[in-house]
Amino acid sequence: MNFPQHVTIIEVGPRDGLQNEAAFVATDTKIDLINRLSETGLQRIEVTSFVSAKSIPQLADNEIVFNRITKNESVDYSALVPNEQGMIKALEAGVKNIAVFTAASETFNQRNINCSIADSIARFAPVIKIAKDNDIHIRAYISCVLGCPYEGEIKPAKVAEVTQQLLDSGADEVCLGDTIGVGTPRQTKAAIDAILKLLPASQLAMHFHDTYGQAIANIVASLECGITRFDSAVAGLGGCPYARGATGNVATEDVLYLMHGLGIETGVDIYKVVAAGDMICKAIGRKNQSKTANALLANQ
Repeated sequence: MNFPQHVTIIEVGPRDGLQNEAAFVATDTKIDLINRLSETGLQRIEVTSFVSAKSIPQLADNEIVFNRITKNESVDYSALVPNEQGMIKALEAGVKNIAVFTAASETFNQRNINCSIADSIARFAPVIKIAKDNDIHIRAYISCVLGCPYEGEIKPAKVAEVTQQLLDSGADEVCLGDTIGVGTPRQTKAAIDAILKLLPASQLAMHFHDTYGQAIANIVASLECGITRFDSAVAGLGGCPYARGATGNVATEDVLYLMHGLGIETGVDIYKVVAAGDMICKAIGRKNQSKTANALLANQ
């Protein structure tokens, strides 16, 4: 196989992973996790979301966390921004990389953020203007690109339609999310093929959940298509509150083990990631979802 020589892992555990925890995770614990991840060699970490405390109580400490973490000059720290108010707070906190989000499913968008796909993109306009005016990198997430809990399989043409709208709005990077983890390599390749007609592989990232155990297979399929950016969460943290049975993000440890086994450079120390995952799992009292991490910890 003609795989890329190097890939970039985008760590989303501190935001996308922890936001699904019912019990509030102490602010100092979040900061400790991010600081540990910052020393692993990861180049990109999604820290938090500048969303209202009412919407996601878990991330009510967003400003405190972003301001108090020890910033590593080699790491790009990002935050999810849902609206103009959140963008202003992110700007005040010194955020240089933001993410906005929509879905490829109208029903999922209505259940998730109470508006249509078109309306969600229209809401981005003031956010994107502020970001552009301040030289802030804009990532756009598209949820449910391979399947929706309400609409079933999503066609690549629909994903391409939403992608084009996001690019027209000013997004610098698009991330395709298999939010409920139902996708297969065939579907993954079909979606990527459709999107690569609109933008280069260097502007596309993939975000997989492992509900049906297909995340690693889907990542391999993505590599075969030339994709070099992948989201993952330490210890497999996360889930989807709008999809019954959906499990967490693909574990960073598992992705690293795959890449290193394929001879693909990541620049990340897997053992330091395992240690960070072990810490957060003990702190929040949950089982580590990474088979790689559990195997390495058992052999210590």
